[in-house]
Amino acid sequence: MTLLQAILLGIVQGLTEFIPISSTAHLVLASRVMSLTLTPEQLTASIAVVQLGTLIAVFVYFARDIWSISVAFLRDHFALLKNSGDGRRLSHEAWLGWFVVIGSIPVAVVGLLFKKQIEGTFTKNLWVIATMMVVIALLLAVAEFIGNKKRTMEDLSLKDALAMGFAQCLALIPGSSRSGSTIMGGLLVGEARETAARFSFLLSIPAVAASGLLELKEAMHKLPHGSLATLAIGTIVSGIVGYASIWFLLRYLKTHTTAVFIGYRLIVGGAILIMLFVGRISGL
Repeated sequence: MTLLQAILLGIVQGLTEFIPISSTAHLVLASRVMSLTLTPEQLTASIAVVQLGTLIAVFVYFARDIWSISVAFLRDHFALLKNSGDGRRLSHEAWLGWFVVIGSIPVAVVGLLFKKQIEGTFTKNLWVIATMMVVIALLLAVAEFIGNKKRTMEDLSLKDALAMGFAQCLALIPGSSRSGSTIMGGLLVGEARETAARFSFLLSIPAVAASGLLELKEAMHKLPHGSLATLAIGTIVSGIVGYASIWFLLRYLKTHTTAVFIGYRLIVGGAILIMLFVGRISGL
């Protein structure tokens, strides 16, 4: 992988990780356009490493939220242990910490159970990617139609953690989009669009960190010699672009629906399926 290819992968990752249009789909398409000579396992490792840049973007953008949640989580639980029986309750920030933990359990279990399939050729199959681009677009449209979109971050409960946690499992199927799946889950249980996106970003921290760090360890053995240095540049680029993407999406969803992303997914997914059907491109 050349430096330019790593930078382009970083840009694609940063643009598509948080915007609900599927980063995996675009990274696989980008790797084909650039004719990257990587095995499916090597491409999976490369994507996971570059994802760490967008993880850093989440940490930087939500630093204040992460700090307040972490402090409240430790403080409130310490107070409960120290003063058990006095009727104390956890603060909203402490509960948010639990919601992130609980919401991360489903994807961790499913991810470990299907780790071999996730790293294999299945996740690079354009038939699967294009189909899920369309499926999630339709599900997101349904969520937009039936969700009341009123609940804020202060209204989040265990229901939200479970709904978005199980929805996040769809992201293990290529073409789904982690942000698209979780935002869909949030809308279905009545969250406002910005609330669904904000909690989706917080929920991404354990999942992206776990997959990225696990693949980083394995990437050292899977990737060609010298690839990690160029991937490091791509990771930095993805972090910078990812930060801008978070800023854009949160502001966009304050006053707009997800219709533009639904339309984009339908067009791209449909175009890929048509090209596959007529034999213009191969599925693998």
